[in-house]
Parts: sequence; C-alpha cells; structure tokens
Amino acid sequence: MPYRWWPATLAALSGIDPLEALEALNADRRLPRAGEALGLPVLSVWARTKAGRALIVVLRHEGGLEWLIVGALDMTPTQQAEFQAWEVSQ
Repeated sequence: MPYRWWPATLAALSGIDPLEALEALNADRRLPRAGEALGLPVLSVWARTKAGRALIVVLRHEGGLEWLIVGALDMTPTQQAEFQAWEVSQ
C-alpha cells in the first residue's frame, strides 16, 4: 500500500522516527479503526514497531491504494491495555 507523508506531519513528529510509523503500518498485526478528524474521515492503525513500540498512525484515504499519513503518536497506557487485550484475543 503506498503511503505518502503530509509535510506538516513530518515536521510535527515528536520522538517518533518516520521509519517507526512505517514499520507499524507494515506490521503483520494491525488494528484498524475508522474515525474522524477535523470533520474528515480517517483511519487509525494501531500496531507495534519491530522493536515492540505501540503506535497509532492516522491516515487519510486519497483514492485507490493511496494513503496520506496525517499523524503518528504513542499509545496512552489505556490504549496500550486495549490493544494488548485485542492482541491476546487474536
């Protein structure tokens, strides 16, 4: 799946390497969640990097197989617990 970075996203990344976000997006186990940001539909992908870091990467569908990365952040402890419960159930 082709991913493209929104330039403002790269500038706003804090403590997350862009490669970590791509690792999460390409992980074997991903939990996709539909949502909305600023009134636009988005998809958040909950996953782990190769090193095990739990990230949420937010995407906007641009058509076809094209996705725009609009954000990436660490999971909160509550989100991590929810994600771990999902992992165990799989």
